[in-house]
Order: sequence, then C-alpha cells, then structure tokens
Amino acid sequence: MSLLLCRQEHVSHPYFMESLGIHLYSSQEIAYVIYHYPLLVLDGFVGDGLFAFMREELDQGFLALKLERWLKSGERVDDVLVLLLQEIGYCTQSEVTQFRQLMEDLRKKHAAELKKMKADELFSMRQYGRAVELYEELLMVPADTYVNDEFRGRVWNNLGSCYARMFQLEKAFDAYEKAYNRIGQIQILEQLYELSQIDSRLKLGDRLTALVTEERKAEWDEKMKQAREKAAESEQLRELEQLFRKDPIKRQAGEAELLRKWKQEYRSMV
Repeated sequence: MSLLLCRQEHVSHPYFMESLGIHLYSSQEIAYVIYHYPLLVLDGFVGDGLFAFMREELDQGFLALKLERWLKSGERVDDVLVLLLQEIGYCTQSEVTQFRQLMEDLRKKHAAELKKMKADELFSMRQYGRAVELYEELLMVPADTYVNDEFRGRVWNNLGSCYARMFQLEKAFDAYEKAYNRIGQIQILEQLYELSQIDSRLKLGDRLTALVTEERKAEWDEKMKQAREKAAESEQLRELEQLFRKDPIKRQAGEAELLRKWKQEYRSMV
C-alpha cells in the first residue's frame, strides 16, 4: 500500500506506520490515514514518535506541542485525532463532525468487538500477520456475555482465513475445525473440505465427512475448478507472460523487479 497526495513537504525521514506497513511523508498523509482508517489509529498512533516527526520533519513544532499538552492534560486520544484533522485542513468541518461521531460510536463498543473490527480491517488489507496477532489475543479474552462461543467461533474462522492466505494450511485447517465446532456454519465446512482436497495430509473426521453429501461435494468441486481456471488468468501470470515476450536483457530486469514486488507483497502479509 502507498499514498500519494497533493501537498509536498520535504521529509528526510518519513514516519513509519506499522499497522499499515507504510511510510508517511506529509501532514496531509497523516490526516488521510486518520480519516480513512480510524480503527487503526484508535490506539498507538498518537504519541511521541508522531510528535517528533511533526516537529523535526514537517516543521509543525507548535501544533505538535499543542497536541502533546492536550494528551498530557488528560484529553482523550479521540479528541487529539479530531484536532489533528481540523488543524491540518484535510477534511471539511462536516467530515470532521462525522469523524467525531464515528469515534464516539466506536468507543461504545465492547473492547473485544473493537479489536476484532481492527483485525478484520487488517485482514481486508492483506496484513495477515498483524491480523493473526489480534485474533490470537482475542482468543485469550475471558468469556462474558459478549465473548461467547459464537464470538470465538467467528474469531477462529477469520484466523483460519488468515492462515490459509499465508499458506499455513495445517493451522488454517485446525482453526476452521475449531470454528465449525462452535458455530457449525456450512461455509466453514466447505473451507475444511477444500483444504482437505488441496493437502492430502488434512483429513476430515468421520463426523464431518458424513456431512459432505454428494450434492455438496459436486457443488464445491465445481467451485474449486472455476477458481483454478480464474487463477490461471490471474494478474501475476499475465505479468509473467508479458515478461517472457521481451528480449533477454529487458526480461532479466523485469524478473528482478517482479520478484521484488512479490517479496514486498508477502512481507506485508506476515
């Protein structure tokens, strides 16, 4: 992921936002991240590192000092984020008001629900490794009226999806099994069946095997076939085909760049 916004500020050492895996180069990019990814800035984004970046790189020492004093005086992080949006001028006043209301709504949610929403957001951005950390933390949360078997089942399901996309199929299978045992959704059984077809070491137990009817098996096999055909036409394969049509010198340079791109994408997942 990368950002490219209009305001140009001369930055020697950009600010690294770990949750997104990107570097921020301007105050406008800071505001963009706050406004568009509120779940990822609720905790840990506002602090000494950000204030130092504003002072040393963006020449906004006065604003950094103002925010720092606000925070030390006991003001909520949410209010500091709203003030940042206002001072930077990225958003309209109407958008700032909407953002303030969104933050208030988020803070009313159960802490476990909020963490799951953050993990889901990271998953949607292919930040699988970071999402896994949050899902695993959620599984350690003591049970209450909200953190029940259904909630844990949904967490196990999403954890399984993370592992599947990281090609850790045994962990994915185990997570999906735990999810199915808690919420029994047919979609999870389908995921287990697909993994068992991809990796012969993964076996459905007798109870689950009995649930895979011939009708379901035929439907799921067809979906897997279509998925394979679609994968054969994926962007990465098209890139390779175009690469091999080039002359040897350009192809060698292209191979190196493509490999670098794929490595970067994988690092962002884990």
